[in-house]
Amino acid sequence: MTDNPTQAVLTQLERIIQERLSAGDSSSYVHRLVASGTDRVLQKIGEEATEFVIAGKNNNHAEICEEGADLIFHLLVFLHSQGMTLSDITQVLARRAGHTDSEN
Repeated sequence: MTDNPTQAVLTQLERIIQERLSAGDSSSYVHRLVASGTDRVLQKIGEEATEFVIAGKNNNHAEICEEGADLIFHLLVFLHSQGMTLSDITQVLARRAGHTDSEN
């Protein structure tokens, strides 16, 4: 685990998502969503992104946080359904920022 609380939360969430996908438990929202197909997962990302934009336009801090959390969660579900992790994205961000270490 890391000393960075943000990274710790994301790492824990990724672990939970992966566990739920691996378990194949149909009572799990994550499992049911991924089992419904890629289009449905992507649709959820689109819905959450729209809700995030509306919250931003409303300048509502609490809604921005809630919808941002939903958007990140569904993004992570999609990534894991594709055999990817947030690290795949942070590597790109690090490269764009001029770093070689994906944790920067």
